[in-house]
Amino acid sequence: MLIPPMPAPLPEEVLIQRATLPLKPASISLSGQYVHLAPLDLARDVDPLFALSNGQPATLGERSIGAYDAEELIWRYMSEGPFATAAELKACLQKQVNAPNGLCLCVRDQATGQPIGAANYLSNSPENLKIELGWIWYSPLAQGTKANMEATYLMLQHAFALGYQRLEWKCNALNERSRRAALRMGFTFEGTQQNHLIVKNRNRDTAWFRILAAEWPTVQPFLATSLYNK
Repeated sequence: MLIPPMPAPLPEEVLIQRATLPLKPASISLSGQYVHLAPLDLARDVDPLFALSNGQPATLGERSIGAYDAEELIWRYMSEGPFATAAELKACLQKQVNAPNGLCLCVRDQATGQPIGAANYLSNSPENLKIELGWIWYSPLAQGTKANMEATYLMLQHAFALGYQRLEWKCNALNERSRRAALRMGFTFEGTQQNHLIVKNRNRDTAWFRILAAEWPTVQPFLATSLYNK
């Protein structure tokens, strides 16, 4: 039986990032053509985020929506929500803001400056040069636009520039919309971990996706073309 060879050691310039990257990702602001991301400010952002995600009629620029089922359109596959009050949403977001190995970002519509959702760097592991994009959600007014793709693109671009070697995306295996989004944005499906979590008193199977640093030079122009050349 042949024993496979060990991989070659990583270059020193890659390994040095393990000691320089902080456990809690540094605060950043990222701007694109469609969205702007900045660390979520609970005092500033909770009320407008709640107004756009609680099922009530809402308006974003020239887009509007009547009453809708917030559980179905936003919160069904999330670990928390829907939220009956802004205080409940704030309590959930507070945990993300305080996460010792995560960074919660508010996603704003570039044209109006209005908050439209949130996205997080999660489960940061500098010693392994990997980090996750997760707890991503948007108002129905932003769903179906380029907001999610550009926000993800900006977060990927930033993380790989810092020296991360692996970017992860996980979702409820039943969440077809999230699974399609991951594939559309260049992530590779790695498999399903059964009974991975208990969420809302139910077993959750989790679908795992990733992009590696070696794949980013191919994924990056693909995403840029999808965003800006159509």
